[in-house]
Amino acid sequence: MSLKGTNQEFGRPYNRRIVLETIRQHGPIERAGIAQRVGLTVQTVANIIRELEELGLVTGARTLRKSRGSPPTSLTINPQGAYAIGVNVTPRGIEAALVDLAGSIVAAKRIDLSPPAPEESFRVIGKLVDGFRAKTSGRMVLGIGLAMPGPFDVESMSFVGPTTLESWRGVAVAQRLSERTGFAAFVETDMVAATLGESLHGAGRNVRAFYYLYFGVGLGGSMVKDGVPLRGFYGNAGEIGHVPLVPNGQPCSCGNTGCLERYVSLEAYQRRAPVIGHAAWIAEAAPLLRNAIVTIENLFDPETVVIGGIMDDALLSELAAAIEPLPTSVADRKDRSAPRIMRSASGQDAVLRGAASLAFSGVLSPRLGRAESLEKDTLFARSRVA
Repeated sequence: MSLKGTNQEFGRPYNRRIVLETIRQHGPIERAGIAQRVGLTVQTVANIIRELEELGLVTGARTLRKSRGSPPTSLTINPQGAYAIGVNVTPRGIEAALVDLAGSIVAAKRIDLSPPAPEESFRVIGKLVDGFRAKTSGRMVLGIGLAMPGPFDVESMSFVGPTTLESWRGVAVAQRLSERTGFAAFVETDMVAATLGESLHGAGRNVRAFYYLYFGVGLGGSMVKDGVPLRGFYGNAGEIGHVPLVPNGQPCSCGNTGCLERYVSLEAYQRRAPVIGHAAWIAEAAPLLRNAIVTIENLFDPETVVIGGIMDDALLSELAAAIEPLPTSVADRKDRSAPRIMRSASGQDAVLRGAASLAFSGVLSPRLGRAESLEKDTLFARSRVA
């Protein structure tokens, strides 16, 4: 994610945010490294760092240096300096977590609601948030991020079928969430939120370009490069679950037949396995998943494909093992440094961490066009963090 500072007179709050976000994403990092990344002078960065340290958001430690002179200070986020809340709403229920500034889950809770109607969901989320407040020791909560199944704003596909939130059409989710909690609220598809979580805290930290295949109740995915997911023109890139792979296959709620997620998803397993058996479902799903991965590789040429989501870890591991060996694709190279397939390093927590990251980034990395209004807010006021 590219973050650049501004020398405009009203840009001081903006610069504080991007310096803090740069440390969160790239720490430990020295002042000179921050200045180079965000395009500010070292002195400007040093002044901002002093404020952030006084507020308890950033900590520094001297790095070892063999040459003469004082060693530089390596800066990292103070995990307990601030928090955000991540929420994942699926057709099966609601899961929420309090996440610290370093991305660690401090507390989490799941509430089974099937299906989760909007009014009841906002009430439940409000109660969960109230419970999380007591665990922050008075430190500030920057915002709340909510992940939910997509796609968004597609008449024939959004909020239609068993893998979506059917009763949520027309609901102003971010507005309602903000009204109920009092926090800045951000909403994203579950697959993009999970990709962000994996990019910041999982396997994605060690690769620059990967495709995250997300097993939610349905099936989706997202290509990410240098921490930025490919979202598409309308924000719905990655709906691989609605690629029709089986000719004359099962009807899908989107109106097509033979869509991948009708055979390969948590919903498909829970519907089909009781009828045909666990092993038979693995045998049915594996060839389709294998073809889907080869298609992903040929289309996006990622360093690796990361498989994760809310599906049970043992089941996901069994399914991943069943697709080996993979057929030839552009990824079939002798000079590979990463395997073609990797399991998520964040596991089922990726989507919650990613949802919280929406709030962190949304508050800490505002658009420059909003910088004028930021002088009036209280994000960095001492009273908020005392």
